Amino acid sequence: MLFENLILKGLVSSDLELLQSELEPVDLPRGFQLANYYEPISHIYFLEIGVASAVGKTPQQREIELGIVGREGVTGVPVLLGNSISPHATYMQIKGRGHRIPSESLRLAMEKSSSLRAVLLQFVNSFMIQVGSTAIANGTAVIEARLARWLLMVHDRQDKDVFEITHELLSTMLGVRRPGVTVALQILEGKQVIRSERGAVTITNRSGLEVLAGGWYGIAEREFTRVMGSQLSRAARR
Repeated sequence: MLFENLILKGLVSSDLELLQSELEPVDLPRGFQLANYYEPISHIYFLEIGVASAVGKTPQQREIELGIVGREGVTGVPVLLGNSISPHATYMQIKGRGHRIPSESLRLAMEKSSSLRAVLLQFVNSFMIQVGSTAIANGTAVIEARLARWLLMVHDRQDKDVFEITHELLSTMLGVRRPGVTVALQILEGKQVIRSERGAVTITNRSGLEVLAGGWYGIAEREFTRVMGSQLSRAARR
């Protein structure tokens, strides 16, 4: 079986054999819940296409994105660290497909193979760096720079330049109000780096978008390459 997920694709044959009989192909429509707040995480998902968001809630019950996962990784980080429940949720923000495995089956496989455990924990490390970078960007960057960073991150995890995304979802992802998203999109359009249409955003100038994102984009992507040994940024893959 050929995989597009970078973790599955890079596993040694003995580790892949530990998982393969339990892996189930699944379609993942937009909004599909991969893990819910304070509920047991039943399955771990290896995405092949699409992007999932790990989200948390403010005291006012507004959702805000903590990190994203695409074909470079795996969902269910708490399970990889020995837990089964998280105060956060994970759902598909851009539809796709992938493979899932019962959480308990993955735990047993990690107990059997130190090399599999090492690979998965390396991903956890890279994901936590991304979460930290998101916290820094959310606390210090202007909205248009945060939006540029987010679009680049999604672009890294896709083969296409257009994303089906609404202003409402962008508001949740960036933790800002919808009018702020509208203004930020207008600024990026004015710089001729994106084209925004109803329900979709198209990246027209990746290099220009990187300039607008500034130093808030790139650290997590370089660390992913250092830790995981494969390129995440589309610019680096050119």
